Amino acid sequence: MNAMNLFRLNGARALVTGASRGIGKAVAQGLADAGCDVALTARTMPALDVTVRAVQERGRKAVAIDGNLAEPGVAEGLIDRAASALGGLDVIVHNAGTLPMAQDGTTLMAPLQHTDQQDWETVVTVNLNATAALCRAAHPHLAKSGRASLILMASVAGLMGTPTLEAYAATKAAQISLARSLAVGWARQGIRVNALCPGWTLTDMTAFASESGPVSDWLTSHVPLGRWATAEEIVGAALFLASPASSYVTGHSLAVDGGLAVPDSGLAGHPKPPPPFSAA
Repeated sequence: MNAMNLFRLNGARALVTGASRGIGKAVAQGLADAGCDVALTARTMPALDVTVRAVQERGRKAVAIDGNLAEPGVAEGLIDRAASALGGLDVIVHNAGTLPMAQDGTTLMAPLQHTDQQDWETVVTVNLNATAALCRAAHPHLAKSGRASLILMASVAGLMGTPTLEAYAATKAAQISLARSLAVGWARQGIRVNALCPGWTLTDMTAFASESGPVSDWLTSHVPLGRWATAEEIVGAALFLASPASSYVTGHSLAVDGGLAVPDSGLAGHPKPPPPFSAA
């Protein structure tokens, strides 16, 4: 077999959650390039218009599905609607997630002791509880596939300490653990499960940090490559985990982080500005 064919997914039926922007949008386009028909989800249908057109321009079927994962029963509904529209599911990239948000709609970066329980519950509901519900609902569809790959979009935050974003980091660590457990439990049914862990990536979600000079400088000072990633730089890893190229890979957490999670990588040889956060 030509080595490049290992990354082809001709005729595969894929679901990408959180596909309206950022990493989810880029991954959806990459899957379409590889030959997938793609179901796309976001909280509102209009938000998906651009991604739908991008998939269709690549000659693949695109199905838009709306649903807010903060609401009970939505995760299960997304799976059922996607499987019905595509005739089954072979690949799922669960990308949708949330950061803690302040009442004014901005990202809440605050030490755990300066947040309340509802801040925690909101993040856990979307990032962990909805993930579990989605995986549970996906299992019977993936078990019928013959080439099933489930990818949980975790984060480098789940591999290391992330002060002021404790709830987010904890849920991403939980997704990594869930991927390992499901990989073992579902392996004999031919379902591969992996976690993909992007580092600091330029998206709308991270604009609160990338557009703040002190915060951005502090974050990238700990990245050996010394810069932010683009959403497109996450696509190759997602295609690897989705495709036959990774047919013997399951239960893995793949960091695409510029070296950030390497032990002591951010401590040696790179001058660090002081943290722009209060230690109180």
